[in-house]
Amino acid sequence: MLERMGEFFEKRLDGYEEHQLTCIASAAEFYPFTAGCLPREGSPSVLDLGCGTGLELGYYFELAPNASVTGIDLAPKMLAALAEKFPDKRLKLIAGSYFEVPFGESAFDAALSVESLHHFTKDEKLPLYAKLRKALKPGGFFILTDYFASSPEEERSLRAELIRLKKEQSVEDGEFYHFDTPLTVEHEMEALLSAGFSSVTVLKSWGPTHTLRAKI
Repeated sequence: MLERMGEFFEKRLDGYEEHQLTCIASAAEFYPFTAGCLPREGSPSVLDLGCGTGLELGYYFELAPNASVTGIDLAPKMLAALAEKFPDKRLKLIAGSYFEVPFGESAFDAALSVESLHHFTKDEKLPLYAKLRKALKPGGFFILTDYFASSPEEERSLRAELIRLKKEQSVEDGEFYHFDTPLTVEHEMEALLSAGFSSVTVLKSWGPTHTLRAKI
């Protein structure tokens, strides 16, 4: 049964971090690696898309204790858990969809997203990435760590299965439901470049999980 995205994660708050770190291959490596890709000097401003309980932010605040982080997530209870973890840090937490929340222009030194964007199509991501690019300061960049489809065939198959389930359950378009539909790395890079980023590089890979850096 498909569940709305925010409700899916709200129900799984207890045990969420343990699940992420123990059930996802190489998570204990890619969370700190992602944090290490972000700016550290001075007081950097960072936007975290789909921040959840902030697994990556625990590592990041060790490297950049003066960083200012804006986190956006659909699950208010996860944001509350994040705020409780880091009461002394410069956190601005927004409950909502990062597709709808305004980011501003030239507001952030960097942005990141970890294990969140594999639920959306290339067409859905294009306006999000265009908005994100405008939100970055000159010299800014976006770090994306996520898992990707191994082939265009797998990508199409997963999308077709989601469409089938939505039809079967009479789910209307316009709301996001939890079902993994990752793009291939190549299609993800195409989306970022089409949205206006000047270059996209694969920084590191762990099986199907990759960390990409997109520069404005």
